[in-house]
Amino acid sequence: MKCRTKSILLWIFAVLFMTGIAIYQRLTGPTHPVRGKVNIENNVIKYKLLTSYGGDDDATLSFEVPDESIEGKFIYRRFKSHDEWSEVPMQRDGKTLISKIPHQPPAGKIIYEIILTKNNKNYSLTEEPVIIRFKGGVPDYVLIPHILFMFLAMVFSLRTGFEALIKGHNTFNYTRITLFALLIGGLILGPIIQKFAFGAFWTGWPLGHDLTDNKTIVAFIFWLIAFINLYKNKEKRGWALVASIVLLAIYLIPHSVLGSEIDYTAVGE
Repeated sequence: MKCRTKSILLWIFAVLFMTGIAIYQRLTGPTHPVRGKVNIENNVIKYKLLTSYGGDDDATLSFEVPDESIEGKFIYRRFKSHDEWSEVPMQRDGKTLISKIPHQPPAGKIIYEIILTKNNKNYSLTEEPVIIRFKGGVPDYVLIPHILFMFLAMVFSLRTGFEALIKGHNTFNYTRITLFALLIGGLILGPIIQKFAFGAFWTGWPLGHDLTDNKTIVAFIFWLIAFINLYKNKEKRGWALVASIVLLAIYLIPHSVLGSEIDYTAVGE
């Protein structure tokens, strides 16, 4: 196989593989909405329950329930608090049942469940209550470049790993681009997004346990080590392969796991 054809195929594979990882992160992270359906006396009701919300207002839950004899209850309390459970009837607007989740400060969470009722029989939408985390709004002019640079970092990381495996002469150049993309997307734009969303630039070690911050700095350190070693000796491609594997393993951890949250029991309620 010609070198050019091999390189193109490796780029295509890197992009497709990264796209698959991005979809995996989107579907497995704690910010992904809880979707499902429930059958109530031959009424199939589809729902989407929010687990993340950005903005200054209440979060709105709504789903279509054409049978007007079906009523709904919204039961909730603040997560990590000594609050008693509150129960609020859902409001009906035509065929839709609607409820508002009380707004919380950035990183504040509400744990809730929805119960539908027909003929005095209750139907819980989920086996376990759902948790929603509130955050501040992040402007697109920060969010979009962050996503693009992080996507670029992962694509080049994978491609660099492939280049190291085949002992290609572009290993150092790809390492340099990966490090730069990770620096801009993860360590510059990432903290800015964190500030917009949760009011702090950094909540990872040693200031907190935010896994997103921690895994970003770990990935950057490995790529910095790879860059330094390759700068000194272009034959030390194994460092790039190790850094690529580390970043891949990190990306397989669902996004926003162990993210910022308010412990209301520790802040005087």
